[in-house]
Amino acid sequence: MIANIVCSFVGTIAFSILFNVPSKYYKYCGFTGMVGWMCLYFCSGVIKGPFATFLATLLVVLCSRIFAVWRKCPITVFLISGIFPLVPGAAVYYTAYNFVMNDLSLATDSGIHALKTAFAIVLGIVFVVSIPRQWFSIEYWKSRVSKKRVVS
Repeated sequence: MIANIVCSFVGTIAFSILFNVPSKYYKYCGFTGMVGWMCLYFCSGVIKGPFATFLATLLVVLCSRIFAVWRKCPITVFLISGIFPLVPGAAVYYTAYNFVMNDLSLATDSGIHALKTAFAIVLGIVFVVSIPRQWFSIEYWKSRVSKKRVVS
């Protein structure tokens, strides 16, 4: 369990370095990737398939939106590196491997699994990114509460 936490955190920071994220955001990127991986890890025991990836993606994008508003920077800083632990790299590899080895049924199975997982990631991103930006700001909610008090 601790190895999963450390590896997902450090791996996400490594991708942040690779994509030239400013160093002041490394810990936030690492946290985002770690949260997504841990959600996928725990959900995979209960929920099978791409739906676990969908839930983990929702959490990654939600963390990315919160950090983007809080740190006043683009969401892509946290989202691109944070989503990497969820990408179905092994399924894509086995698709290509089985295709080259002329085992088309296994290639098809792993390819469909990779497509389902990629589609779940896209849907998770679309669902959270479609939420208005001001909903992630504390000032917005404070102003809403003060308006309700004035109206009452």
